[in-house]
Amino acid sequence: MSSGAALVLALVLLAVNAFFVAGEFCVTSSRKAQIDPLVEQGRRGAAAAQWALEHVSLMLAVSQLGITLASTGLGAVAEPALAHLFTAPLEAVGMPAGAAHAFAFVAALILVVFLHILAGEMVPKNLTVSAPIPVVLVLAPILVRIAKLVRPVVTVLNEFANIFVRLAGRTPQDEVAATFTVEEVAAIVERSQEQGTLDDDLGLLSGTLEFSEENVSDAMVALDTLVTLPLGCTPADLEQAVAKTGFSRFLVVDERGELAGYLHLKDVLYAADGTGREEAIPRWRVRTLPIVEADAEVEDALAAMQKSGVHLAKVRAHGAIVGVIFLEDILEELVGEVRDAMQRT
Repeated sequence: MSSGAALVLALVLLAVNAFFVAGEFCVTSSRKAQIDPLVEQGRRGAAAAQWALEHVSLMLAVSQLGITLASTGLGAVAEPALAHLFTAPLEAVGMPAGAAHAFAFVAALILVVFLHILAGEMVPKNLTVSAPIPVVLVLAPILVRIAKLVRPVVTVLNEFANIFVRLAGRTPQDEVAATFTVEEVAAIVERSQEQGTLDDDLGLLSGTLEFSEENVSDAMVALDTLVTLPLGCTPADLEQAVAKTGFSRFLVVDERGELAGYLHLKDVLYAADGTGREEAIPRWRVRTLPIVEADAEVEDALAAMQKSGVHLAKVRAHGAIVGVIFLEDILEELVGEVRDAMQRT
């Protein structure tokens, strides 16, 4: 092969190496959650990108195979061709043949390594990491076709690699993770605040992250601190309790001192005209309470309230009722203390 043809082939191999490097980084830097909406929109290349992210282990194996073959071929083709080109001028200026060949070999090796690292590795990597989605939409269709073509070979190699992964105590993954942990999101929020790109003066984002870590027991009100009314109380009793405490909801206890439900101020509006103010409130007007476990997350208590349509729930621990959790207390875990004009200090 002539030196000119060898150099042309070397440039092609360099481009192939850059292609597979870009393919490797665009697959690992993209998230399926970003690609799925593009598939629904019918974006070109999105379906192939989605398939690639669902078979990430295969795609990385294909990329590594392409990079290895291209790099090996580049070294085998480019170095002798460049050394041959450098040798003749060196001999022409009077350098001994042996020295000229050695110098040309070292110079060719340095140039090939430099071009390989710069154009074949660093440039495609940096471009891809800075804009993974546009790159994966362009490269994925080609990568997927190559992957399906050489899949039998790559599958065998990938299975051997997975054996070592399992020996290391890890489970091989075929799809890029599309979610963040609470700790990761908290770190992102903190870093964004430090850089001035996110304003969270009210603490809503931070409170939301902490909110997801709270248990019902952290936000509940213990039984011995509750203001209660006895079952069979009258509208007048409820009105008197409202005037004394400023509360609008009261827990109702039965003869055994157990929670039977609760009453809201509007439950006695039927007696606003004075009729029945001194008569016992009917049992059917006492609202039932859902039960949540003390070690459950506050989100579970909120879901129970949404399902039942009430704003409070009984808290159970080890089979016994130990307190009550109010919707207001759940919201305070999220946004901080909530006060209003009727609340007593």
